[in-house]
Amino acid sequence: MKVLVIGNDRNYVNFLSKKLTEVSMEIKDCESLADASELFKNEVFEVVICCLPLLRKSCPFELMSDLNKFVGDAAIIIISDNIQLHAAMDLMRQGAYTCFNRPFPLEQLTKVLDELHSKKKLQDTPTIVPPKPEIMKQEKERVILSEKHYVRGISKVANKMYGQIDLVGPTSFSVIVYGETGTGKEAVAHRVATAKSAKAPYIAVDCGCLTKELALSELFGHEKGSFTGAMSKKIGAFELANNGTLFLDEIGNLDYEVQGYLLRAIQERKIRRVGGTEDVVTQVRIVVASNENLSAAVKAGKFREDLYHRLNEFEITVPPLRSRPEDLPLFIAQFVSEANVELGKEVDIPDTDAMAALQQYNWPGNIRELKNVIRRACLFCPDNTAINSACLPDEVLNYIVGAYVEPEEELPATTVRMKRAGAITGKDIEEALKLSNYNKTQAAQYLGIDRKTLYNKLKRLNKIIN
Repeated sequence: MKVLVIGNDRNYVNFLSKKLTEVSMEIKDCESLADASELFKNEVFEVVICCLPLLRKSCPFELMSDLNKFVGDAAIIIISDNIQLHAAMDLMRQGAYTCFNRPFPLEQLTKVLDELHSKKKLQDTPTIVPPKPEIMKQEKERVILSEKHYVRGISKVANKMYGQIDLVGPTSFSVIVYGETGTGKEAVAHRVATAKSAKAPYIAVDCGCLTKELALSELFGHEKGSFTGAMSKKIGAFELANNGTLFLDEIGNLDYEVQGYLLRAIQERKIRRVGGTEDVVTQVRIVVASNENLSAAVKAGKFREDLYHRLNEFEITVPPLRSRPEDLPLFIAQFVSEANVELGKEVDIPDTDAMAALQQYNWPGNIRELKNVIRRACLFCPDNTAINSACLPDEVLNYIVGAYVEPEEELPATTVRMKRAGAITGKDIEEALKLSNYNKTQAAQYLGIDRKTLYNKLKRLNKIIN
């Protein structure tokens, strides 16, 4: 792996270069961003380690802005003497892979470099072989997966997300996980929880289907006879998750009054079972997930502002599947393996035509939809053959590129609304989409319009086509 170290502390840079060379890294170093820019004109580096004291700038965005001008696809690692968490978060949102505060064990850095090198080799591999799931046999030869397996993506947006998980995971921060339905928010929450301790309790509660009464019982438990049907005492999620992590999925759907009880439990670190008279002390880390912006829900009066600020110590956004095409084959390979175990078959990964259809489709249901499609395809596919187009659903095979309209997001107040968009033709939109590799935000910029205008034009074009 080829690594560039940037730093004006010559003793530290020499030490770092020497140690990394000892673990078979190809190292070059320089003293400034200007020198680094010149080196990138003639050489390609996979990783840039920046240990300049540039975080003294008024805004950490300036550092990433300078680096992003010339590093290309190289992963950026920041080393500093006193980087605060909020600054590290800003840097990673702007594209940094991870950040370190000196002093730190060098093994942590070499572990990250090895991880990046493995991902690079995987990206350069032309074919993907489905991983063989670990299995165990039970009575009557029934075979099941031995453990839940989470696929780790290799795309740039996935790496950015993993960097955020690695940063906040070992802390006790409360975390909000945002993402569209089916993107794998629960898997991210589980990674955050296990980063601190794999053995600590992890309790997940789906708030989307809880009434007020049921939510209080599920979260805090109840005493026998506290309400009709309470035939015995129940221990709630807070007590079960004591000294561990409580994951609350679709937190935005939680009853407004229950949100007040939740806030009290988090702030005071104690709960009272429904019908109980004594407080129970709990030490719980809270991770929540939502497919809607909780800040917007606060403004709409649907979510408590005090609870939002208590939960919003760190945010992670899970990217939609359509924004991480490099990860699609990895998910497909894993889901084929899981389906083979479930169905007792030996189906191969999709053939060229089927894979092309899967890669063209925009996956509005994200990873959950992909898993269902692959599972059904394995059911239809004859044993010991590759999945072909006949095994795929019509909506995948007949998908028209550009026909799916991404969910509209609230635009910042500072967004400049472009005018005179009426003269743009369908051909103009098609060319802009091709040039931007079907990135609608970039295509809108090419056309000189905002995203909402582009979405509306696509809707009208789709009606004409259909």
